[in-house]
Amino acid sequence: MTGLQGKVAMVTGCGGERGLGRGIARRLAAAGADLVLTDIVPTGTPVLATKPIGRWGGLSAVAAEAMVEGVRAISALVDIRSAPQIDGVVAQALAAFGRIDILVNNAASPPGADRVPVVDLSEEAWDAVLDTNLKGTFLVSRAVARVMLHGKIRGRIVNIASDRAKVGTANLAAYCASKFGLVGFTQSLAMELAPAGITVNAVCPGGVDSERLDYLGRREDGSYDEEVRAAEIQRRGTLNPLGRLTRPEDVAEVVAFLASDGAEYLTGQAINVAGGSVMH
Repeated sequence: MTGLQGKVAMVTGCGGERGLGRGIARRLAAAGADLVLTDIVPTGTPVLATKPIGRWGGLSAVAAEAMVEGVRAISALVDIRSAPQIDGVVAQALAAFGRIDILVNNAASPPGADRVPVVDLSEEAWDAVLDTNLKGTFLVSRAVARVMLHGKIRGRIVNIASDRAKVGTANLAAYCASKFGLVGFTQSLAMELAPAGITVNAVCPGGVDSERLDYLGRREDGSYDEEVRAAEIQRRGTLNPLGRLTRPEDVAEVVAFLASDGAEYLTGQAINVAGGSVMH
């Protein structure tokens, strides 16, 4: 795979210790890309407030890991639902690096009040998911695509969707709607930007063993139990054809390929990284 030396990659949702954002950032840095890292809070959005807080350094730690690879990295707190905040971080990126070649839309709303049947789903919970997962991706993509077009950059946009973008699931209506919508958005944007040589693709991970699954360790009394979480992770892994859940590294490898020159003829695709649990 062609390296990414001289490229600048912006990755959203990078604050979590075990999340996709960190894995993707590390892989792009290893390939030689300078990084613009964002999240809404320094250490990523917690899914379970009752889980003990460790000493994870968040965005600054991810930036430090990248710089060990010999690349440059800046980080910023950004709410991707806010166009002015997005414009601000894009301006920071241009001031620091002069260009943006790669965008990875990874930020997503944490699981919460939306994980209920539709008849019990509140409008507020629906909006919280769609505003981040779909509207936020639109806003960031619009801002960065404008930069790419203005600079005549044959860039790469990679949207992190989900295997639930291919298969609807009970009690996940808002999440599935946002991710199905993200695939449609990916295809439309790919068609629009193709004449400029900018590719747009989606990656559809299966369940990832990250902070987003910490809710699996919640006891009935509301406390957190790591052993309960681990047992459920193992159980879910046995249901996958390849015998485990998705790892951030699995997704990061595909993202790095899509960001490379080797993927210049690939656009509008929604690529499953799910161990065979979804095959269409």
